Amino acid sequence: MKKKKTLLYIGNKLATKGGTATVIDTLSGHLVQEGYTVFTASEKINKAHRLLDMIIVFYRVRSKIDAVLIDTYSTQNFYYATTIGALCRKYNIPYYPILHGGNLPQRLEKSPLKCNRYFGEAALNISPSHYLKEAFNAKGFDNVGYIPNTINIEAYPFKLRKKVAPKLLWVRSFSEIYNPQLALAVLETLIKKGYNATLTMIGPEKDGSLALCKMTAQDRGLPITFTGLLAKKDWIKRSAQSDIFINTTNFDNLPVSIIEAMALGFPIVSTNVGGIPFMIEDTVDGIMVAPKDVSAMVDAILKICENQHISEAMSKAARVKGESYNWSIIKESWHKVLDF
Repeated sequence: MKKKKTLLYIGNKLATKGGTATVIDTLSGHLVQEGYTVFTASEKINKAHRLLDMIIVFYRVRSKIDAVLIDTYSTQNFYYATTIGALCRKYNIPYYPILHGGNLPQRLEKSPLKCNRYFGEAALNISPSHYLKEAFNAKGFDNVGYIPNTINIEAYPFKLRKKVAPKLLWVRSFSEIYNPQLALAVLETLIKKGYNATLTMIGPEKDGSLALCKMTAQDRGLPITFTGLLAKKDWIKRSAQSDIFINTTNFDNLPVSIIEAMALGFPIVSTNVGGIPFMIEDTVDGIMVAPKDVSAMVDAILKICENQHISEAMSKAARVKGESYNWSIIKESWHKVLDF
């Protein structure tokens, strides 16, 4: 059997420090199970320390590694990615940017020279969504492959949602770009219409949005449960108490939270931004609405609640879609890329 490669995976590995588990946490574990040796960086919370640690780890292991995977975002973390990419080019080590964040097309416009060098000289850019792949192709990058994010389907018990109520679930980091305030406005509107609606919001504080949501909920007397960050098994268990999953984001790529909601059998109501229209088939496994549109999201929720046929059909279709992201399927694509 051909020996598996030794890899360095660069990203925000902050789950052990109270952050949300991200792709680096899940994918690195999957690759180790497949026989690859994987070094990772970094767990440092401070961004400057994190970049320094990434550079130190790179130099520590560069003589041992065959390739580097780099989680690549569009904001400040873009610069650690390009720094490591430059080091890879200096030492002739193939690197694979893994594209995250619905704003990367804007980064291509904002930093064309840096992007052309970093993405253009990558061995392959890995896009978890067709949305980003098409955006990069449109800018002339032909070295882009599609490999979606993945889950272990066995960890997500399916619950068929038949006759449902507006018991809403929201799972995400509390950040302004994910617009958690929209969820509160939707809940308040449902209550004003006379519905016995509730909302559970699961996720850690990111930029002060959680504190603002708590203040708003208290001021308006809204029945919202804020759990903070929960371990995956804990929020999955809690999710059985809810009927509809809502996603309120203003920008996005291919959120794992939607994949997880599908696997659990949730009818989904989501904003139609970024890569989400490539994930959700509108009116089949979810309903998509315009961002920041309270009325449209409320109408979509009520459409699901008031028609058992729709809720049951969406629940079944969502589970089937979720199963397509199982690691047993997705891993073959990673083997084709990494077994060079």
